[in-house]
Amino acid sequence: MPRSPSSPAFWRSPLRGTWFTSVLGIVLLGGITVLFLTGLLSYAAYNPGLSPVNDMTPGKGLLGFYLFSWPTDPRWLYRLTQGVHVTLGITLIPVLLAKLWSVVPKLFALPPARSLAHALERVSLLLLVGGALFEFTTGVLNVQLDYLFPGSFYPLHFYGAWVFFAAFVTHAVLRVPTALRNLRHLRDEQPPVDDELVSPDPAEPTVSRRGALAFVGGGSLLLFATTAGRGFDGPVRETALLAPHGGPEPGSGPGAFQINKTARSRGISATETSADAWRLVVEGRGRTVRLSREELLRLPLHSAELPIACVEGWSTSDQLWRGVRLRDLARLVGHERAPDVLVESLQRHGAFRRAALRDNQVGDPDSLLALFVNGAPLSPDHGYPARLIVPAAPGVLNTKWVARMTFGDL
Repeated sequence: MPRSPSSPAFWRSPLRGTWFTSVLGIVLLGGITVLFLTGLLSYAAYNPGLSPVNDMTPGKGLLGFYLFSWPTDPRWLYRLTQGVHVTLGITLIPVLLAKLWSVVPKLFALPPARSLAHALERVSLLLLVGGALFEFTTGVLNVQLDYLFPGSFYPLHFYGAWVFFAAFVTHAVLRVPTALRNLRHLRDEQPPVDDELVSPDPAEPTVSRRGALAFVGGGSLLLFATTAGRGFDGPVRETALLAPHGGPEPGSGPGAFQINKTARSRGISATETSADAWRLVVEGRGRTVRLSREELLRLPLHSAELPIACVEGWSTSDQLWRGVRLRDLARLVGHERAPDVLVESLQRHGAFRRAALRDNQVGDPDSLLALFVNGAPLSPDHGYPARLIVPAAPGVLNTKWVARMTFGDL
């Protein structure tokens, strides 16, 4: 028996072959393309060109391009795009693992390069395998709120995505024509005689290739069923066993919807949010206004039904928020037209304790400095005494425990 993985006879599974690999590859071609596009939309949702506090990827250069300012309509836009990104990524894991398993003999094949085209394909394959494992692993860890990787998730996932996608495109250009030719013979599971993925000494089969594909599809369906529910409410939400929970659900009542950051975890004390201590500082055009919560309550209040959607893929249905419009706060310091704004939280540590919003977000009539939710004052974990709620914005830009707002061009 061959003991070296570089020997074709070392790999004896009768399932391997270009037909099996091609089916998985075509599924990944469509799925990963959608993942990459929704990832770019997630990047754009942070308005990375607005302010460095919104972008955790320094030195990104041309890789950090984006084509438009993130809109506020439809209100559920980020809820949809990020929900698709995370749910689809988790659903594709069995397909990815099966695809990597199907081509693993090629990683050990000798000689390393038979021609320039073959060398390019081998390099793209190594980058593709490494990039895929890195991107899916960091993505799943982020979804589960387990930050076990060194450094910040944002630059790691950002740069990893570009390396992976470059290898993915190169590999697709080289292999898609072959995959399409193989798929023309879907009814014929028998590989061609010169199929380099087929073992010269295969073991006895215990399942057909179609059965193996059904098994992979069943795994993907199971992951979908145990993830997708975090984008819904009611009993369906409880089916999302693999999606992030951010701790136990907040129970019942007006504030019974998911949170990730509690006041305690961010060091927010009741003393600094008390009526005597807390003041909102509003700055702009050389003016400074300090407002207590009681003074904010005397300003015109408006209501908006808006969801919260987070980068981890979870979201809530519409909650009824009530508070002061951001554009009205801008007028207090002399801005008749809605400008950009830099918002700072009482939170002293961690990512996104400061966030910037574009003028179109500030000017939206449903963008609020919220004081109430679902008819009750904000709870400490939902951002009491005041928090932002902005249509279609990622959850981390809906700053909680707001302490200062600086209006002006950023």
